[in-house]
Amino acid sequence: MQREIHITSDGSTTIHLSDWDENYHSKHGAIQEAKHVFIKNGLKLFENRAVSILEIGFGTGLNAFITFLESKEKQQPINYVGIEAYPISADEVAAMNFTDELKVQDHDSFFQLMHTCPWEQEMAISKDFRLTKRKQFIEAIDDQEQFDLIYFDAFGFRVQPELWTVEVFSRMYNALKPAGILVTYAARGIVKRNMIQVGFTVEKLEGPPGKREMFRARR
Repeated sequence: MQREIHITSDGSTTIHLSDWDENYHSKHGAIQEAKHVFIKNGLKLFENRAVSILEIGFGTGLNAFITFLESKEKQQPINYVGIEAYPISADEVAAMNFTDELKVQDHDSFFQLMHTCPWEQEMAISKDFRLTKRKQFIEAIDDQEQFDLIYFDAFGFRVQPELWTVEVFSRMYNALKPAGILVTYAARGIVKRNMIQVGFTVEKLEGPPGKREMFRARR
């Protein structure tokens, strides 16, 4: 599938899949979306405590990198597991401008390490941030009560409805600890119904720039 580098509205990069007319991040702002959906409405609920995070769709590494920056600033211990079936290339990593747009060029080595460290191995990116990248399809996830928080950042329902099913959300529910949280940019009615069917309590929140709503689900 053809992939192209695009600039989103806040100046940060994303990868565009032309066959699907789908982006890895919001065209209205990749960094803005990551901060709003996953940090403000996810990680911020776990301040002043260690947290274990599962990301569905490691992709460009943006969500992991912004979470790392939060961990570093707040000295918050974070164990981060990123799932990705189709890792991006070294050239695509090099084309991402996140450290420039976030004005943390001195942290670029950490961003690079996230992409060059081995798959299937836990890596200490910093004193407080440990990363494990798993090359895995979402349908193969079978973790049981391992995570406090899930960043559900799969490609959208329009292009991959099979990633938003009752079966998939059952796997997410099982992977969370009791009272764990799942956050996603999505806000479709069928997504909410599928989440509720497996036992989640779902709330609708204000979406990131360019999107009216998003969901947060609690086990």
